[in-house]
Amino acid sequence: MAQAREGVLDDATVERRLKEELPAWRLEDGWIRRTYKTASWKSTLMVINTVGHLAEAAWHHPDLTASYAWVEVRLMNHAAKGITEKDFALARKIEEVVSWQPGTEGGALEGTPSDPRFAYIKYDK
Repeated sequence: MAQAREGVLDDATVERRLKEELPAWRLEDGWIRRTYKTASWKSTLMVINTVGHLAEAAWHHPDLTASYAWVEVRLMNHAAKGITEKDFALARKIEEVVSWQPGTEGGALEGTPSDPRFAYIKYDK
């Protein structure tokens, strides 16, 4: 049984929702995109693996481009040929997990030390 095609969101809706829900993300060339700056190749691989885990669990797969100190995540629903609710849902989960800073929450987890030897993500402030 074939699944119904998901509704593709128009560019104006995508732009508005990105501004409201995911301000670090942008619409470019038919994809919603986010570039995460990292401190090293090790950090870059950790971000890629994190995104990979979330994508596989969600069964919705982004395109990734990476270099030594950055990872770009691109989402677009290939089957629907545009941006859908699936893209927003996965982008929110990626943003939540990759941008998580436990040291700012005041709980038992202190987060990555400020020592440059342990640098990880270059968080947006």
